[in-house]
Amino acid sequence: MNISFLLSAAFLPLFSFILPKGRHFAITITTQLLVAFISIAGVFTAYSGVSLFDSHFGIGGDLNIVPDAISGFFILIINLVCLLTTAYSQGYLAPYFSTKGKTEMALHALSLVWLQVSMILVVTLKDGFGFLASWEAMTISSFILVMFEANKRETFKVGISYLMQMHVGFFFILAGFVMAYGKTKVFGFEALTEYFALNSNVPLFLIFFVGFGLKAGFVPLHTWLPNAHPAAPSHVSAVMSGVMIKMGLYGLVRVLCSIQSSFFEIGIILLSVSLLTSIWGVVSAIVQKDLKKVLAYSSIENIGIVGIGLGLGFLGIHTGFSSLSYCGFAGAILHILNHAIFKPLLFMGAGSVYAATHTRNMNELGGLSHKMPYTTTLFIIGSISICGLPPFNGFISELVIYLGMFQNLAGQSLREIIMLISSSMLLALVGGLAIFAFSKAVGIAFLGAPRKPLDNVKEAGPWMLMPQLVLVLLIVLIGIFPKLFLNAIAPAIDMFPLVGNGQVAVEPMLASLGEVSWISLTFFLGIAVVLFIRSKAQQDVVISQGPTWGCGYTAVGSEQQYTSTSYSDSFVSLAKPIVKVSKEFEPLEECDFFPQQGSFKTGSNDLFEDMVTVHPTNRLAKLIKRAAILQTGYVQHYVLYALLFILSILVLTYFKLL
Repeated sequence: MNISFLLSAAFLPLFSFILPKGRHFAITITTQLLVAFISIAGVFTAYSGVSLFDSHFGIGGDLNIVPDAISGFFILIINLVCLLTTAYSQGYLAPYFSTKGKTEMALHALSLVWLQVSMILVVTLKDGFGFLASWEAMTISSFILVMFEANKRETFKVGISYLMQMHVGFFFILAGFVMAYGKTKVFGFEALTEYFALNSNVPLFLIFFVGFGLKAGFVPLHTWLPNAHPAAPSHVSAVMSGVMIKMGLYGLVRVLCSIQSSFFEIGIILLSVSLLTSIWGVVSAIVQKDLKKVLAYSSIENIGIVGIGLGLGFLGIHTGFSSLSYCGFAGAILHILNHAIFKPLLFMGAGSVYAATHTRNMNELGGLSHKMPYTTTLFIIGSISICGLPPFNGFISELVIYLGMFQNLAGQSLREIIMLISSSMLLALVGGLAIFAFSKAVGIAFLGAPRKPLDNVKEAGPWMLMPQLVLVLLIVLIGIFPKLFLNAIAPAIDMFPLVGNGQVAVEPMLASLGEVSWISLTFFLGIAVVLFIRSKAQQDVVISQGPTWGCGYTAVGSEQQYTSTSYSDSFVSLAKPIVKVSKEFEPLEECDFFPQQGSFKTGSNDLFEDMVTVHPTNRLAKLIKRAAILQTGYVQHYVLYALLFILSILVLTYFKLL
């Protein structure tokens, strides 16, 4: 892949700054198609040996990078998600044309392109300097996209917090490269294999795990994610959750592919943190009332599922069970693909709801299935998939991980058996809680009676629906033909250490997936037949509509329906040790027979966010305020500070402390 072509194309959206405001979309989508063609052509060249470009054209031949299997896998999903979300943005951003200036819209278009280009460079460049430059470009472009509505104070605060936390992660990645460079004199991923072969693997792995784990959203490094997604426009949230957080997983996979020893220790670290991440993510999703926050926390849950697969893969390497390692790595890579498909679908659905109703608060929604039937159906399909239910793609990747666990119980030591059974039980718990979270999201937001008037609510337009239909098609295809997609990602799986003949060992498992395909296909055909018969039987029937039978009592209004808070209240009472839910209301006096109008407000706080970011930041702010006493406003005091500084330098120099 010729990087000079890629970088040249990335500057085309600059024309958006001089052309009329309505032209930015055409320039953006055209540029992204060109970027996708250039990058995918590089993948094609790597696997076929047929070059589509002159390797000496452009800035120089040294900028031609040959992507490997892992790079090619991520390049494909980056281009897919970026193109679909940009198409979606044509409809989503339409209301902003009258409130945003040409410069703001052009900057947004440029940032969309640069986010795509920088992510492609991140997964392509293995040189440390090029990788870090691309990583920084990805951070800056995503920061600009998050700040699209920076006029809102909350968005501005979230954007600054996101930028600061991303640079903390950047520092750890840089520290990891520097640490490897000190031993190998090579700066970049290519130094890791040599370093891990000669030194202890765990310390450097932990450094990289913090850096890349912060981008991916592993707990407790996830605190930026639940705030950044709701603040960003929905198409940006779809890109960030669908592929950008996967850049953290990509970096982690690159490091893991170079590991030479300490497989058990690294596997336990990955498995423990990932199980915590999955449970924490889904539990936090259940208590949210903001629809996009539910999706943000579920992204954390799914990052944990990928990590579980990676951890099991390393446990398989340690125990010598190639089928366990292969199933773990295969499930992890396939779940990265699946999450990159169903999570943008869900964020697009949430964006359609917000565009129609101007709220993300589920307590203000309801009844949308009548006004937005297509959006409701698409959101339900995405919800079924993300819950890991058949016959869609989310079920397949989790099934592969489960099969790896259960197929390898025989012959393991007691310690490994306990770990595998415990992991399977916790993963099953996560799946059950995910059903809880998304049954709440679908039931409260789309079903029931409207909680506020829906007179002006309309179905999303074609630009917003078509990308979702493409993603649904992929969800169904992976669910029906899982073996085909597993074979497609096999080269990426084979890059993990010591996988060996793992694919041969799991051929019986692949055969069972083929049976799943036929069962799924039969299920779909059965539904189609039932719907066809139903339509024929009712074509002459006049269907009347009326109120739902209320079991002898009809609710006075929508206020008597379950809210998102009441739906999860029983769960909150069970999960009090880890869930912080606040309730604000004025209690009634015992003899207050005629109470005045009151209010009831609930909210939830992330325990890790309070410990990792909020409390330390507040302490630092108090310390800075105390230091402000030095700002007296008198010039003589500032001159005195300068003299004291010079005097301290002289004293330190005299005693040879500098």
